[in-house]
Amino acid sequence: MRKMTVNGNFAAAHVAYAFSDVAAIYPITPSSDMGEFCDEWAANGLKNI
Repeated sequence: MRKMTVNGNFAAAHVAYAFSDVAAIYPITPSSDMGEFCDEWAANGLKNI
């Protein structure tokens, strides 16, 4: 397992993306990063459950 230091937005986005089929995210500050991370991962074909 790879270890890395991340902020709370990245951690929440990672868990939400990994455990969902569909994500409806309304981008508001300070959670805007969550939508951007999920969009990037989906565009790159990152697998989720």
